[in-house]
Amino acid sequence: MPFATARTVSLQGALGHLIDVQTDVSPGQVGTTLVGRPDASIHEARDRCRMAIVNSSLTWPATKRITILLSPADLPKRGTHFDLAIAVSVLAADGRLPGTALGGTVLIGELTLDGGLRSVAGVLPMVLAAADRGIHRVFVPEPQAAEAAMVPGMEVLGVRSLAQVVAELRGEEVPPAPPVAAASGSRLLSWRGEERMDEMDLADLVGMVDGRFAIEVAAAGGHHVMLSGPQGAGKTSIAERIPTVLPDLTPEESLELTALHSLAGVLDPSDGMIRRPAFLAPHHDASKAALVGGGTGQVRPGAVSLAHAGVLFLDEFPLFRSDAIEALRQPLENGDVVIARTDEQVRLPARGMVVLACNPCPCGDFTPNATTNRCRCKEVARRDYRAKITGPVADRVDILRHVEPLQPFERSDRFSVPEGSAAVRVRVAAARARQRERYDGEGWRLNAHVPGAALRDRWPLDAAGRDRLDSDVYDAKITSRGAVRVHRLAWTILDLQGPSDPRRRPGAEEVETALALRRGDALALRVLQRRAS
Repeated sequence: MPFATARTVSLQGALGHLIDVQTDVSPGQVGTTLVGRPDASIHEARDRCRMAIVNSSLTWPATKRITILLSPADLPKRGTHFDLAIAVSVLAADGRLPGTALGGTVLIGELTLDGGLRSVAGVLPMVLAAADRGIHRVFVPEPQAAEAAMVPGMEVLGVRSLAQVVAELRGEEVPPAPPVAAASGSRLLSWRGEERMDEMDLADLVGMVDGRFAIEVAAAGGHHVMLSGPQGAGKTSIAERIPTVLPDLTPEESLELTALHSLAGVLDPSDGMIRRPAFLAPHHDASKAALVGGGTGQVRPGAVSLAHAGVLFLDEFPLFRSDAIEALRQPLENGDVVIARTDEQVRLPARGMVVLACNPCPCGDFTPNATTNRCRCKEVARRDYRAKITGPVADRVDILRHVEPLQPFERSDRFSVPEGSAAVRVRVAAARARQRERYDGEGWRLNAHVPGAALRDRWPLDAAGRDRLDSDVYDAKITSRGAVRVHRLAWTILDLQGPSDPRRRPGAEEVETALALRRGDALALRVLQRRAS
């Protein structure tokens, strides 16, 4: 029977679907028909595959009717990576390849007219999806073999051309072929300027005791932070050093983040799995799609997803476009992004820390408590600037810190020895380990991820802490959403205090500190003294 099936993977966001490329080659009106909701790039595959087969010294069934079904037929398909599976299925249906050789195999790659292969985006999530469905062998373009090999138990064959794939399936000697060029976007996030981040350390920051404690709590629990203050006060300096206190990614986080970077086409396979938390700081002119994901055609992750399990720093936050600011509501609240279109809905993870920085006015010099004020902005300009950060967005941020410029005596204090990132990272890692143990089997990793209902039912505050928090809710000093965030912060503060009775719950003191962090109030002296000791 002139029929064969090859397999590839279709991506909807980071979710992969196994696709059967079923081809029938039989007598009839000569032509090639593609069905199964292919997009324009897949329709064009008919010509690419035909010329790739002919120029590989193989035979295209030019006198027969060719029908190609991409099954399941109701699922939209996009991308040029279907090429290899289509070409192989045509050859198998025409009797040029043994159909049994395609069992348990997925084929991924774009074909050139001379039969060569080109790299494609999203290989890692495709191979992950194939492995979840029992596939044990995958053909990919040679530069992406290392990326595919990150999936445990998968037999990966990195190939350079269609002729090499056919020879491998026939069990013949593999012919030579020119090397395959790496994807042009694989170095998009790598540039020499990033090397400056390797030299940063919390020890560089003089003073800023409140700010240092706040980012330690934020890093330990994965909480969102807003830093406000006049220009030059040190907001950016604090934010850029947050990654230095974060521990290495867990294997699960590493695989998730690497898959997202692969999907975005910015992964360099030669670097291997991403082990350190990502730090992204897009310019304030970034579009909504660049920030939260989307785009035309294939949905691509935005900066908030590429910073998954890491840090997304949005400097000069009020200067971002209003639609981009409002689009952050969902990732700030739920830790994911849902992009809905007419024919698909894509969900992308975005459980990273979002750090916002803003000035008090457009010029950045407004200091309301100072005796002299250099700000020349009109009051209406200051009001419009602050109004860009709407209440619903601000309410989704866990920690608010006002950063004040250092006083002259603080800069020249020879007896002040700031604590370095290494010491803080040890405490953060220990606090995160306690959270992983507490939430083992629950699907949450950090306090910032736990829903409010689960906190109230299974990990409540003690009686004194609950009464302290309830009083602020009843007095309308804090919203119900804000109360949940204070509850989470209280647990993180307790986790940072070190080993204790496992039955102990956050009390009034932890809640009081959490409220101060939430509202931007000055921290109690005893808290800072305890941290310094």
